[in-house]
Amino acid sequence: MDYKGSCHCGQIRFEVSGELTQVMACNCSICSRKGALMWFVPRDSLRLLTPESDMATYTFGKHVIQHHFCPKCGIHPFGEGVDPAGNRMAAVNVRCLEDVDFSSLPVKQFDGRAL
Repeated sequence: MDYKGSCHCGQIRFEVSGELTQVMACNCSICSRKGALMWFVPRDSLRLLTPESDMATYTFGKHVIQHHFCPKCGIHPFGEGVDPAGNRMAAVNVRCLEDVDFSSLPVKQFDGRAL
């Protein structure tokens, strides 16, 4: 299935393809503050519809995940990194997707504080 997403002001817009069956809530210092519900997809499944220069990026800790956010409205629509096998992945904040009832999705808890 294809989904459209954006930050609040629309400066960052994207499309993502895949089967949205579960989301992850992480308790690390940044995710717990953002309140994001993440959906992990191969990076090639996410298509950025706006220039990369319209995004700002934040990294912390081991600096392996690029947390992208809008410098205008501050919303974090997705991040990028690699999985344990070295595959490029995108972590999509499902709260930024159009027409998704994220409250009906199962939430897997992840202990990011332990990393």
